[in-house]
Amino acid sequence: REPGGSEGAEAIRGLLLTGSADRWSPRAEALLFAAARADHVEKTIRPALDRGAWVLSDRFLDSSRAYQGMGELTDGDVMTLHRIGSAGFLPDRTLVLHLEEGEAERRARARDGDEADRIGGRDDAFHRLVASAFARFASEEPSRVRTVDASGDATAVTARLLDALGDLLP
Repeated sequence: REPGGSEGAEAIRGLLLTGSADRWSPRAEALLFAAARADHVEKTIRPALDRGAWVLSDRFLDSSRAYQGMGELTDGDVMTLHRIGSAGFLPDRTLVLHLEEGEAERRARARDGDEADRIGGRDDAFHRLVASAFARFASEEPSRVRTVDASGDATAVTARLLDALGDLLP
């Protein structure tokens, strides 16, 4: 998961997701995410890949691009941090789960209760910008980034996710 997945990245996760909305400046937040990802890649992801394992990550670079790269920082800034921290490592496939706004909010509340973390608690306008960034990534990089309809039950969504990975599966 990101931020997280390794001991160092989990420590950074605690810093990033707690506190007030303005705890970190946009630049500091992007640097912390890049540091967490660098540790996660080095300590968890690369060793797993070296063993021949598949790695599934709940969020990765494209999340930073969508969340941090649309305000004071640009997508290019986030990509530069990633190039420095994680040697530009990219996933073979990014799956963006799409839900209508009201359904996404309902599921988040059911999962997390009324306790949103520092980033999840940002306003609806912010989250709409994030969703539009993910849609843009899918449009610009259709071989790597795929949008998957997340409506319906878990079985139907899982089938769609596997279909979106079909060309990568053995």
